[in-house]
Amino acid sequence: MGRAYQNRKESMAKTAAAKTKVYSKYGREIYMSAKSGGPDPQANLSLRGLIERAKKDQVPSHVIEKAIDKAKGGAGEDYAAARYEGYGPGNCMVIVDCLTDNPNRTFGDVRLAFTKTKCKIGTPGAVSHMFDHSAIFAFKGEDEEAVLEALMEADVDVTDIENEDGLITVFTPNTEYAKARQALVDAIEDIDFEVDEIQFLPKTTTMVEGDDIPMFEKFLDMLNELDDVQNVFHNAELPEQ
Repeated sequence: MGRAYQNRKESMAKTAAAKTKVYSKYGREIYMSAKSGGPDPQANLSLRGLIERAKKDQVPSHVIEKAIDKAKGGAGEDYAAARYEGYGPGNCMVIVDCLTDNPNRTFGDVRLAFTKTKCKIGTPGAVSHMFDHSAIFAFKGEDEEAVLEALMEADVDVTDIENEDGLITVFTPNTEYAKARQALVDAIEDIDFEVDEIQFLPKTTTMVEGDDIPMFEKFLDMLNELDDVQNVFHNAELPEQ
């Protein structure tokens, strides 16, 4: 699998500087998770993982609590998930995940980011078959064999496991997220996840070079500035600086 999951981290780095946007994105995601899976983090593992991730990204407790309270009340915005796929600068493949209360507006905004950077938005499934939809867990550790054994005993379907510089990274199909997370929490006392999320990992990469590089950066900036965009995944590889 490699460290491809860092693609998403790099692509979102500029957005992370705008704290209010980060708070808004987490607020929507926590609200949706609590609404669909229940507001109790002990019973809703996806929500628990989201809350821990939000805290690491320094999202204030009141933002988290407000999102959960809104879900408990059953009122508030009615967000729906929307996914758009297409080809970005240099013909790289792109998946844009959104949470929206107005699909027509969101589609128009996302399409504009594609067209303004001379890119092509595709139909559902256009590029997603070239990505693995994976749950990823990374944490400090040395003994990946023991980790793998614990996961196998819990009947978790492990796609890959790596140990690099004292960081163990576990990859499983996205459908195994809750089972894998629980198995890791049970097996490793006081586990502290550095990565705990579901992502699209590209099966191949596309080199983006020359004039396509600034266009690619503009494309990501336009997408990340949209309130409805939660995640941007791509298979672009940029030349090392």
